[in-house]
Amino acid sequence: MENLLDVENLWVKFPTRTGVFDAVRGVSFTLGRERLGIVGESGSGKSMTGRAILRLIRNPGIVEADHINLEGVNLLKKSEKEMRAVRGQRISMVMQDPKFSLNPVMTIGDQIIEAYRQQTKASKSEAYNKALEMLEAVSIRDAERVMRIYPHEVSGGMGQRIMIAMMLIPNPEILIADEPTSALDVSVQRQVLDIMDKLVKDRGMGLIFISHDLNLVADFCDRVLIMYSGRIVEVCDADKLHEAKHPYTRGLLNSLPRLDGKDKRLQVLKRDPEWSKTPSVSGRL
Repeated sequence: MENLLDVENLWVKFPTRTGVFDAVRGVSFTLGRERLGIVGESGSGKSMTGRAILRLIRNPGIVEADHINLEGVNLLKKSEKEMRAVRGQRISMVMQDPKFSLNPVMTIGDQIIEAYRQQTKASKSEAYNKALEMLEAVSIRDAERVMRIYPHEVSGGMGQRIMIAMMLIPNPEILIADEPTSALDVSVQRQVLDIMDKLVKDRGMGLIFISHDLNLVADFCDRVLIMYSGRIVEVCDADKLHEAKHPYTRGLLNSLPRLDGKDKRLQVLKRDPEWSKTPSVSGRL
């Protein structure tokens, strides 16, 4: 499989009064034209990994890696000006709580049009029609009305779909989706996942899908990285996630409610301090 992204020995560090805190510790993985899931508890380093790839960790945060190669070019060696050409056009990221990433003083339509025209030479009318098309693609009804309103006038779920549309409209090579469907109902969630799936299959896009939902990742993704305390503790094919061997992964799976479960109470995840001391497992193909 052709690698779009190659991350080697990634560390994200934050200085504190008591010393340096390692949020991501020695993570290595590759991304091909596939759907790569990253799962783990809050604080496991999933979102920090996604942000570090786009160099969105600001001071005093420190990002170190042997390399973060995008089709063979190390992003760590690019200037901030050069990175602005990468963000959005080549790699897009849907943040957690994306509604709050929208500009509160610009209409929805103006923001989507601006995102599209920054990456293309399209006229304003062409960009307007493309924005309408993308809003309809993420199941937003009355898209023309939504184009005229402001972020505070939309619900959390609609804001999430708007951000997904905005990130997909430049047709990036890689999409990093951080909990992109958490505020959506089940039917719309499936539609949004179908859109992402189509992009991967039809356009050869790579997708990094960050989620807490193990069942969703097992059903939607091709491969899964399981993160704990800033490290990758296990890598497996998504369709074999429920056969995972690491005790942390087993603990996550056993803590999920099941309709066919025989236990009256869900199991509590018991952590072993040694899990955070072992070297990070490679997620490279």
